Amino acid sequence: MTPSDTPPRRRLLHAATLVATFDDTRRELPGGSVLLHDERIEAVYAAGELPAALLETLRQAGEVIDARGLLLTPGLINTHHHMYQSLTRAVPAAQDAELFGWLRTLYPIWARLTPEMVRVSTQTAMAELLLAGCTTSSDHLYLYPNGVRLDDAIEAAADVGMRFHAARGSMSVGESAGGLPPDALVEREDRILADTQRLIETYDDAGRYSRLRIVAAPCSPFSVSPDLMRESAALARSLGTRLHTHLAENDHDVAYSRARFGMTPTEYAQSVGWLGEDVWHAHCVQLDAEGIARFAATGTGVAHCPCSNMRLASGIAPVRRMLDAGVPVGLGVDGSASNDGAHLLAEARQALLLARVGRALAPPEVGPDGQRRYGCDLGPAEMTARQVLELATRGGARVLGRAHDLGQITPGYAADLVLWRLDGLAQAGAAVHDPLAALVFTQAPPVALALVGGRVLVQEGRLTTLDLGPLLERHNRLARQLLRGEP
Repeated sequence: MTPSDTPPRRRLLHAATLVATFDDTRRELPGGSVLLHDERIEAVYAAGELPAALLETLRQAGEVIDARGLLLTPGLINTHHHMYQSLTRAVPAAQDAELFGWLRTLYPIWARLTPEMVRVSTQTAMAELLLAGCTTSSDHLYLYPNGVRLDDAIEAAADVGMRFHAARGSMSVGESAGGLPPDALVEREDRILADTQRLIETYDDAGRYSRLRIVAAPCSPFSVSPDLMRESAALARSLGTRLHTHLAENDHDVAYSRARFGMTPTEYAQSVGWLGEDVWHAHCVQLDAEGIARFAATGTGVAHCPCSNMRLASGIAPVRRMLDAGVPVGLGVDGSASNDGAHLLAEARQALLLARVGRALAPPEVGPDGQRRYGCDLGPAEMTARQVLELATRGGARVLGRAHDLGQITPGYAADLVLWRLDGLAQAGAAVHDPLAALVFTQAPPVALALVGGRVLVQEGRLTTLDLGPLLERHNRLARQLLRGEP
């Protein structure tokens, strides 16, 4: 494969082992081809459908990418991340803590973040995501010490080239006012709202193939006031952008909502205007039956982060029940210090496995015959390989409000595509029997090619927009400085 870096007017990905479209009919096309026109998909062909004259014309122009032996999917979509946390992976003092203890341990370290650290960690996280087949990511930056601005992450992301939903997070209720974060890390609410408005008006692109969107994103019920939640929602809706926060992540989170507001997390979210098709919440591990019903009725989305939920002992999110009720669900890698990885395909695998474990641990069901049946007696398919891959593609697109331009291989959609190698040792056998399921059931295969808007960002496991060696050296130097408090 020798595609040029600049997308041509037309380019063909030809004769893939399988094209997994994730379109509305979930077509899977052995030997299929996909024609690109600049930044969008022009046509999708099953084997034998591609006009010979068109193939010859594109070959003569040098615009055919040979996809034989490769699996073609939509680019994966990450709906929740904290990219700055790549600087604090595996910090010893936080390795064995649950959510609140983990946060209290890391807040003082994060208070030393600098603009350079945000820029470098953003690029490092995006590099890891891209090399694992993720072409669109959100990021929730909610603390701004030492002159840090969301602009730092936005500018760094532009150099990488992946599609970006930048969430202007915030914390306004410190320990002295009954919140969790230290007072030194909270901001005045008028300044938060003014900066959120500035960012939306400066950067947000609402176009169909937008590469940058800005999100209003107060951090959590235990770090901001109800007033800030309400005013952030009103601001975002007046400017036509989306809303994002954390909700019902663990038992302590639920207990805080009940003690502080006298409501469940879902009731609280509803009371401050945070349910609706323009809202998505991270985690929702402890979402109860009433909460699931309200989310479904309002089209409120969920970013499911299984690795982080296991790492922090938060529990197993009721994803199957959410999906059955009609709740929009996507996948998120969450912070690199609560997952310690940014590999969305690995997240999909964990989502599948965790759902099956959750089924086995669930209370027994009583059948029509009155017999009690346990999850382990009913079979493991609480979640299938194709279902978790759908969460990572179509599901993520819907959660981010991009269901009409991302997440599937359909004419008119963005040319965000990934070709996966299936000839490695880990895929032996599986790629023969079911190449699509091999993405999830085996260890993640390498990316042969990743395109965003038709532009090649990964080629044969190498980034085309970043020099990874110097970036990692700089990142690790800054990580040491951050932990030690060095200038």
